Amino acid sequence: MSTINANIHPPTATTLHGIILVMVAVLPVMAIVSLVPVMPLLGKEFAAVPGSEFLVPTALTVPALCVAIFSPFAGWLSDRIGRKRILVASLVLYAILGLLPWFLTGLKEIIVARVGLGLTEAVLMTVATAMIGDYFTGEERQRWIALQVAAISFSAIFLIAIGGALGEALGSRGPFLLYLIALPAAVLVALFLFEPADGDETEQSEEAFPFREVLPLAAVTLCASMLFYTIVVQLGPLLADIGVTSPAVIGMAGAGVNIGHVTGSFIFNRLRSWSGPALLVVGFGIASMGYLALGFSEDLQTRAAAAFFASVGVGVLLPCLLAWILRVLPVSFRGRGTGLWTGTFFFGQFLAPLAAIALSGQLGGSLINVILLYAVLAGVAAVISMAFARKARE
Repeated sequence: MSTINANIHPPTATTLHGIILVMVAVLPVMAIVSLVPVMPLLGKEFAAVPGSEFLVPTALTVPALCVAIFSPFAGWLSDRIGRKRILVASLVLYAILGLLPWFLTGLKEIIVARVGLGLTEAVLMTVATAMIGDYFTGEERQRWIALQVAAISFSAIFLIAIGGALGEALGSRGPFLLYLIALPAAVLVALFLFEPADGDETEQSEEAFPFREVLPLAAVTLCASMLFYTIVVQLGPLLADIGVTSPAVIGMAGAGVNIGHVTGSFIFNRLRSWSGPALLVVGFGIASMGYLALGFSEDLQTRAAAAFFASVGVGVLLPCLLAWILRVLPVSFRGRGTGLWTGTFFFGQFLAPLAAIALSGQLGGSLINVILLYAVLAGVAAVISMAFARKARE
């Protein structure tokens, strides 16, 4: 005896659904990017607080650490109770917790609010990405993944500018007003998105989480994330190493890095019919050459161009890995698997500057030597990927 499930024939996802999900995935970028222009103001405001030289940067980066830790749990929760309801609730909480520092006067209270914000971000990034995997299939899914990665990188350029304008007009708390954008996003999610189909429950109960397929992809994602964030975080010191200290010039070079990520995601979109290993060859190969050029460059133009080129390679890698992991995940584990991927990616953000400091200490105190080491490692990864690509063609 069978029962009729209302989700057997769910609505068909459209461009509108994809746009809303990409917009939600962009929101967590604000947690760091929008506050960068007011960090000196916050540092001055809380200079009298013991340990402020550590606590003020912590207020900036702690949401990313929370995303790294709690994304797998957020994915598990969305698999258990449904995606749409948790997404709407998290958007509302994101707006409230994001705005809260506008009213707070204590640095430690602000950090606590930012920890809560990071928990909601873990849900937003994980569930929005999982729903792209739920709504779309095949090359259409890969196109939306490429657009998501491109939108995240491209939006960073504007969010820095908007955060700076709000800081200029309203002081150190101005950028926190940006978080109110999540409220209209919550309305759009509630009105237009639908809960994905559950799939066959009997089949789901017999499935086991595909660790053999997912864990290697997570490991490669960690490497790609560190390549991504090493350029982002170390661009200022790399330019200062050749005598460039102008914030405007460094900002323009940083915009070029983000444009490189966007360019790479569009290259992935054009090559999305290629196999995963073949795309890894392209991504790691370009990143390796970019890092190599960065290590040997000695002037602003060459160093900025090399950073752009390395970022193009990473821009190919990230949507490739995300689309790949969505492809191997059964629907019953898509939230958990996406959460694992998201957590790994954000852990790379947390680990990248620490690894650069530790490695430079072992390599004569030179950041350039770390860059050259990463160029070699990315090249090795490209060669290994080439072997897998050849095996896949046989």
